[in-house]
Amino acid sequence: MTSILTNTAAMAALQTLRTIDSNMETVQNRISSGYRVGTAADNAAYWSIATTMRSDNEALSTVKDALGLGAAKTDTYYAGLDSSVKVVTEIKAKLVAAREPGVDKDKINKELTELKNQLTSIAQSASFSGENWLFNASTTALGTKQIVASFNRAANGTVSVTTLAFDTTKSVLIDTSQASRGILTKGMQITQPSGSTTTTATYFLVNASAATGATGSEIKISTSTSNDDLDGMISAVESVLQVLTDSAATLGAINKRIDMQDEFVSTLMDVIDKGVGRLVDADMNEESTRLKALQTQQQLGIQSLSIANTNAANIMQLFRQ
Repeated sequence: MTSILTNTAAMAALQTLRTIDSNMETVQNRISSGYRVGTAADNAAYWSIATTMRSDNEALSTVKDALGLGAAKTDTYYAGLDSSVKVVTEIKAKLVAAREPGVDKDKINKELTELKNQLTSIAQSASFSGENWLFNASTTALGTKQIVASFNRAANGTVSVTTLAFDTTKSVLIDTSQASRGILTKGMQITQPSGSTTTTATYFLVNASAATGATGSEIKISTSTSNDDLDGMISAVESVLQVLTDSAATLGAINKRIDMQDEFVSTLMDVIDKGVGRLVDADMNEESTRLKALQTQQQLGIQSLSIANTNAANIMQLFRQ
């Protein structure tokens, strides 16, 4: 039946053309944005997962920055400890040289004084971003320092931050408030010769004159310094050297851990980006192919609608004389 009121063919062609136009709009949005799932309306589950993981990746980016700051700090303090080990080793060598008969101990003591001044300079200079783990002038101890290491999300959705801890009691070289808190300012008790027997003695390397809690005698020599005292000083310096070596080793281990964690966080961020991409990114090869097909369908739909409208217009031929 042919009707002048209802053009069924044109209506069908128009509906098809509208569907094609809607599909084209979707494909064009995917091509222009690069996302297959750009909003929650596209796929609520995938959009929710992607949004959460992108947020976590931003947190991991901050963690990576914090690890970089932590690495810079530990590098600085390790450099200070390493330099201190070398200076204390030199002090030990000078004390051994003072043990030789006929040596000028006063001149050696001048060298010792300069070496101890160098230790003080190292401790004061090893500062980064306003922090110094080698030198303390405060009445309170530096305590344990925390370095942000990772951002974690548990299976139940709760989040937490993991930190790396370092106890600065293992690294403080000089404490001008409480001498017993500094490796170089606290007294080292040793056993030294005393004639045909032995005795205990306490020596410290750097004299923090304003500090409280200092015990023992400062390691310095003169022409009257006995060989027994020199042996005791050498033993005390050796004890200091061992503590410094252990401290540098601990800080070096923390530094290595930071480097490994930094590498892991970088890898984890890349993996998360890749996982999110698999969920929401558009396949441009597929979308371009689909766009070509839709463009063809659109042209055919327009032509079909034109034919349907033309068929309706042909009814006029029936009323011509």
